[in-house]
Amino acid sequence: MLFFLAQIQIVCFAQGTWESVVIPTQSNLNSVYFTDSITGWAVGDSGVIIHTSDGGVSWELQESNTDYGIVSLFFLNNKLGWASAFNYSSPPYGTLLLKTTNGGEDWITTNYPEDNIFITTIVYFDSLTGWMGGTPHTLIHTENGGNTWQQANIDTSTLAFFPVLNIKFYNEQYGYASGGIFDIAGVIWRTNNGGENWYAISTDDAPADEVHGLHIFDSLNVLGSGGDPDFGYGVGMMHTLNGGINWDYDELGIQGIAYDVDFVNDLEGWSPLGPRRKFIYSLDAGVKWVEISTPDSLAIFDVMFPDSLHGYAVGYDGAFLKFTPSTQVDIEEFEFYETGINMGQNYPNPFSSVTTIKIQVPLGQKLSSKARLNITDITGKKLQSIIPTNLSERNYEVVFYGDGNPVGIYYYRLIDGVFSTKAQRMTLIR
Repeated sequence: MLFFLAQIQIVCFAQGTWESVVIPTQSNLNSVYFTDSITGWAVGDSGVIIHTSDGGVSWELQESNTDYGIVSLFFLNNKLGWASAFNYSSPPYGTLLLKTTNGGEDWITTNYPEDNIFITTIVYFDSLTGWMGGTPHTLIHTENGGNTWQQANIDTSTLAFFPVLNIKFYNEQYGYASGGIFDIAGVIWRTNNGGENWYAISTDDAPADEVHGLHIFDSLNVLGSGGDPDFGYGVGMMHTLNGGINWDYDELGIQGIAYDVDFVNDLEGWSPLGPRRKFIYSLDAGVKWVEISTPDSLAIFDVMFPDSLHGYAVGYDGAFLKFTPSTQVDIEEFEFYETGINMGQNYPNPFSSVTTIKIQVPLGQKLSSKARLNITDITGKKLQSIIPTNLSERNYEVVFYGDGNPVGIYYYRLIDGVFSTKAQRMTLIR
């Protein structure tokens, strides 16, 4: 009944490393986007667009049909992409929108129909449905591929109509946008109905400066990056564990602003500090951050990881960095088999004290007396090994008490004799 599938390892990580890559431009690069590990684009000042199809080994310049600085970039697949450029040089001032349907071989440009609107972020679900955000207070969507745009329905709170710097969606229902005004307030908006309604952060939770980057772990667990370069404030991280209803702002004691944030995997994240020519990284899902210098002291502003083995970052003066993941340190090895056992997600999740994990075995099977549910922390250290309680012929459960353990990410998996299920993640809060 058991079919061997693979060798799985629980591992802990040192941080990965970055190396500088020579590219065919010295212009400031503002945004990078890869659709997979090898196919990507970067855009920047003076209408620069560069493209690689071999993971950054070689690059080609693409004709953008503009000299304006290109600030944002999004690709739905290897062919269909969008970008925005700012026209500050001649009236009517505003945004030039760029679109390609053939991977950037040709870019079509159109002016955004409203003057003095500057689009800073773009995301599309499919070829027709997309969202854009910008300044002075723009959060707009299209359902016809960008032919027309409509302002979103935003609540009327004090912070609702601030500039939008970033938009990220977990799926087509759950999404977040971030922005704000320096030295006035930072804002994060949330939607749980596909953008039909957006709700701004409470003034009690709002930081004093913009929120630049967003990373969505799941629909409830979201991280935002920002900060204040003034001495004594520095980098700040926004974090919610209840879907954006409440946010905590944590000043890291590191000078600068975190202009973006992205994660290699569930645990390892990176954030560039721009003109400070530093990165900060986390190995525990954003709980703690460490500051290091960028290669060649480059000023980096945008970073992305298309998968857990590849990462790319861009910045001033033609700066382009390529990521190499860390060497894995084995903590424990085990064999994984396809067992047919249904391991439910713990509930509630996140949890503050007690959570329950349901287990269902296939008809005619049962767990042996050796069955244990192992709870580990993010380093792979085993915290508890719990015997599942038999509720009925096929159904078992395990109750885990989080009291006495620090807040953070934990993993659980079922081991029964020679086999184990895949590890699943749960979040302990207070």
